[in-house]
Amino acid sequence: MRSWGAAAILSLCLAGPAAASPASVAGRWLTEGGQAIVEIAPCGAAICGTIAKVLKVDPKAPKTDVNNPDPRLRQRSTGNLRILTGFVPDGSRWKGEVYDPRSGRTYKSFLKAQPDGTLDLTGCVWKLCQTQSWAKAG
Repeated sequence: MRSWGAAAILSLCLAGPAAASPASVAGRWLTEGGQAIVEIAPCGAAICGTIAKVLKVDPKAPKTDVNNPDPRLRQRSTGNLRILTGFVPDGSRWKGEVYDPRSGRTYKSFLKAQPDGTLDLTGCVWKLCQTQSWAKAG
């Protein structure tokens, strides 16, 4: 029979249960309303998402990032624009930032893969949050 020392028992108690990683969110996703396909993939040590294709073009919408708070970025195209940045595991979800090119604002955000195969994107300003549900794109 093996005897456990006090130090071994204490280290087991302090370690606690192993942290679970959130489900993968990598892939191509159709945004709510079917406006665009966003491709989510690793970028460095984090996860990022880029507009891969605009499906519903608004002829009145600007073709460049005119609302960006950084004047140097206002001439970049809104096609192929990185809108999800810095997502890292946060319990059962991913935490990072989402950029809205329509407003030029960046919001604290969360991504979570759902059991039904959809992806929930939640953007927050202070404690006010709004969630969109994205479908897997073929």
